[in-house]
Amino acid sequence: MEELVALVAKKAGIGDDKARTAVESVVAFIKGRMPESMAGQLDGLIAGGAASKATDVTAKLGGLASGLTGGLGGGGGDQGGSA
Repeated sequence: MEELVALVAKKAGIGDDKARTAVESVVAFIKGRMPESMAGQLDGLIAGGAASKATDVTAKLGGLASGLTGGLGGGGGDQGGSA
């Protein structure tokens, strides 16, 4: 989480304390709207945030997004199954 706090502080031009509050608030907001099993994955993702894990983080975020949008229905595009 420290990497994310530092990034927010730098990008927003605020101190680390305010950035930490912002990050914690956003994480809590997102976790409150996720299934519990996915919220645990978000905790792991944020806790691990080392730069060397960037590819792994991207993959996890992609899976997280798919999980969140998978139950929304609708969708467009080719879903396969065409004859």
